Amino acid sequence: MRIGIVCPYTWDVPGGVQAHVRDLAESLIGLGHEVSVLTPVDDADGADLPSYVVAAGRAVPVPYNGSVARLAFGPLSLTRTRRWLRRGRFDVLHLHEPTVPSLSMLACFAARGPMVATFHTATARSRALQVFGTTLQPGLEKITGRIAVSPAARRVVVEHLGHDAVLVPNGVSVRQFAGAEPLPDAPPGPTVVFLGRIDEPRKGLDVLLGALPALTKQVPDVQILVAGPGELDEPLPDNVRLLGLVSEADKPRVYASGDVYCAPNTHGESFGIVLIEALAAGTPVVASDLEAFRRVLDDGEAGVLVPVGDSAALADALADLLHDPERRRHLRAAGSRVVQAYDWAHVTRQIVEVYETVAAAAPVELDEDADEPDVEDFGQEDDPGRVSETLRRWLAVVRDRVAP
Repeated sequence: MRIGIVCPYTWDVPGGVQAHVRDLAESLIGLGHEVSVLTPVDDADGADLPSYVVAAGRAVPVPYNGSVARLAFGPLSLTRTRRWLRRGRFDVLHLHEPTVPSLSMLACFAARGPMVATFHTATARSRALQVFGTTLQPGLEKITGRIAVSPAARRVVVEHLGHDAVLVPNGVSVRQFAGAEPLPDAPPGPTVVFLGRIDEPRKGLDVLLGALPALTKQVPDVQILVAGPGELDEPLPDNVRLLGLVSEADKPRVYASGDVYCAPNTHGESFGIVLIEALAAGTPVVASDLEAFRRVLDDGEAGVLVPVGDSAALADALADLLHDPERRRHLRAAGSRVVQAYDWAHVTRQIVEVYETVAAAAPVELDEDADEPDVEDFGQEDDPGRVSETLRRWLAVVRDRVAP
């Protein structure tokens, strides 16, 4: 099967959707499928792109849904999307986050034929859906198969788009994480690991740091390993070590370096891939009691759940687990059972089943009837203000020209 996958976010900036697209593409290729991925790339020359990746130009940082997303939406992106679609002759087009103003949205409007969309976001107040409402509908109605990575993401599809979606979780290469060795300079004593963008408030590093004084009283020799991009303004205690951005190859070793993995996230999580990765590495988890995390941790059977944003409760939960090796062994065993349902070998088969339900005799092709707008009027792609204006004007023209 010839499969075209569109990633809306910059390939060379780490993120959950990018990792999902990469692992799915490689799993599909391993099954013998022919795969091409269209994605924004900030540094096409220095990014060491896999052979299956097609760069669609640089992305622009744009405030989106309470964060900053790096999106590609402008004249160059549209031209390259159309060229990629024309050459691909795909049996199935797989769009990730088609309501995000980026390449997936462009491809959704520009193509016709068998199309599958995966919805990752659980944010009910989607900026695109709020602002544009039914304007997006002509493009989204072309989608013939829908996947949601979590029940929360599925609710967004049902409530905002009026369609149902097949529930297929994010995948993890269990083999990559199982049996990982700790980092060579990992702390010798009791260690808590945090992995995530350190200057993004919803990842909850401040909640963990707020728990540290009480945790240190209960576990005086505790060490905290913090991995992830970003910068902090405040100095950190001596028992907190920043690892910075870690490679995919080193990520399993980071998890394995901890006696406990801590996920103190505050909101906006549709799944919890870091929990699955930690469990696959054999590291017990303490996490905020978010709906997505609760589902992954089997309502607390495979990990410890604490009230969201409660540093005191987090300190007690971490201390209790660090003092209880028998419970850690129990949680490792429960985690090893949980992760099997998320292994890419299993997840990819489910996604291929969705492909097979929508595949048709005719391949994906350009929707010539869509009559895309004259992008030359839309200004420069690398100007965030102009990108936002482009989005509004482009959708307005598409609504007028494509809507029945």
